[in-house]
Amino acid sequence: MLQSSIFKHKLKFKIPGGTSRGVLTKKRSWFIKVYDVKNPTIFGLGECSIIKGLSPDDRPDFESVIKNVSNNINDYFEADLSALNEFPSIQFGLETAFLDLTNSGKRILFPSSFTSGELSVRINGLIWMGNKDFMNRQIVEKNSDGYTSIKLKIGALNFKDEVEFIQSIRKKYSPELLELRLDANGAFESDEALEKLKILSSFSIHSIEQPIKAGQNQEMAELCQKSPIPIALDEELINVNEDEEKRILLRTIRPKYIILKPSLIGGFKSAQEWINAAEELEINWWVTSALESNIGLNAIAQWTHTLNSPLPQGLGTGGLFTNNIPSPLEVKGEYISYNTNRNWDLSRIF
Repeated sequence: MLQSSIFKHKLKFKIPGGTSRGVLTKKRSWFIKVYDVKNPTIFGLGECSIIKGLSPDDRPDFESVIKNVSNNINDYFEADLSALNEFPSIQFGLETAFLDLTNSGKRILFPSSFTSGELSVRINGLIWMGNKDFMNRQIVEKNSDGYTSIKLKIGALNFKDEVEFIQSIRKKYSPELLELRLDANGAFESDEALEKLKILSSFSIHSIEQPIKAGQNQEMAELCQKSPIPIALDEELINVNEDEEKRILLRTIRPKYIILKPSLIGGFKSAQEWINAAEELEINWWVTSALESNIGLNAIAQWTHTLNSPLPQGLGTGGLFTNNIPSPLEVKGEYISYNTNRNWDLSRIF
């Protein structure tokens, strides 16, 4: 017989994170603890992470739903979680908590050469929006730390200013030294997006995530066909739950890449369906965290390592918060690793 408890935690950003949807200073997470009543000291831990204005389950009834799930935890163990499709972060939290419990409650969900500390996962550096000096300082810092791929969020500033800034980056760092990924978060209007992409393409851009808002399938398909910059779908994958729906979406739009955020698309099972559908169409992909604490990030990093992707992954978010959960996760240069000499400290949760 299983029992479960819910713990709420408000993560605080060290530096406000600027995006085209606004500036983030804090975000909410709920931790779900699952254990057998006969042995409560061994427990699985999962994180349900919400990004305000983006997560499908950012809705008024979220807390009542997660409490109901916790109170009826035995109904969900080894069950199909599709009944929770409207709450992908809860699906992800349950999936990881059950995996953790099944693997003896040590926060080792996918035992591998990553969790043994032998191998690492290559990641890109994340550059938050802000004024030019602030963004330039971040780039200089990431470059000095050894990053060869960075993701730059655009869409909040005047487009002309953003172009001038990207041009200044390319004057300092050639494409051979620094790969530039852009993330527009749907900031471009569909009737102006192609022209903007043509302007940006002169700076040897690796890819751009979600140039226009999700839900415009035909417009996005046309943009993917004509764009001089490879397009990656991100928000487009949210709320697409059935396997066949995923295949239809990718066949319709035909992007070059898709971005997988397990907290936003329903966990690892759903993410694997996206990967399978994408690879059938020769669409590449990488995995990105959705600003989880180290609990969620740990699960995502371990899973990502098992996929053997050669591309830099978006898993460098653990150092963003002042009150993250101390863990064995460690970022050195452009790699995230699992330091077996460091311990978990869950005192900030319980």
